[in-house]
Amino acid sequence: MSDSTAMGSSQSTTNSAGDTTLPPELLQEIFVNLPAHQVVRVCPLVCREWRALVNSECLWKERCRREGYKPGDEAGQDVVKGWKMFYFLSKDKRNLLKNTKAEEGLKYWNILSNKGDGWVTEEVRSPHPNEGTTQTFVSSYGPCIKSQLIDLRKEGYNHHIMDKFQPDIRISDWYAPRFDCACEYEIRVELLDKKKDALQAFSPEKVSFEQWNDEKWNKMTHVFRKYGQGVRYVKFVHGGNDRQYWKGWYGIRVTDSCVEIGPPEDR
Repeated sequence: MSDSTAMGSSQSTTNSAGDTTLPPELLQEIFVNLPAHQVVRVCPLVCREWRALVNSECLWKERCRREGYKPGDEAGQDVVKGWKMFYFLSKDKRNLLKNTKAEEGLKYWNILSNKGDGWVTEEVRSPHPNEGTTQTFVSSYGPCIKSQLIDLRKEGYNHHIMDKFQPDIRISDWYAPRFDCACEYEIRVELLDKKKDALQAFSPEKVSFEQWNDEKWNKMTHVFRKYGQGVRYVKFVHGGNDRQYWKGWYGIRVTDSCVEIGPPEDR
């Protein structure tokens, strides 16, 4: 069935009060050009026909097409389940972590371990792949670990979204050593329930660098998928230390961390 068929004929319809309304195709064109949140909050209150159009797949598929939101696999365009949710997950996708590039010192980060001379921030020693990243967090000769806890409900991802649609939770983190000092990097990201107990965790082995390395930036990535019901928080933890116990800040550098929620990129 085509999108136009799903909407009905192009003839004018009447609402529950018997008043003549605009053709569905014209209504859809109007709705597509209105702010999306206004469409879902206000338009359904007018009449049953408007509510049906707001809940139709064709409206949100068209908005996705016009605004450039599409599944990672082009062949998957016709198998998306719930174009309205796909649209809002795509539109609202953003980094849920704060102060990820050390531009505000250690603000928003919970310091779990601050050994040696503790955490410090400084300019990147070598150019970062993301040109806008110029600052980094630097660890010392003792374990330096910091974290952030993301409350998904406060960020706009309510229980219905997380339990029914289970959107992808993507994490990434950039880290680099100093060329003249051996060091190590670690990361742990947990999906927590309402009691803040861990339901799933991404916790790879520590990454070690030897002295006289190439000081190259590396990216750690992971995607949580089909994680089940009950996820209410995301806990992001990372850090490291140098392995030669030099006074000062010769340990791992971390910056440009990210936790974002969105529809699957690959189908």
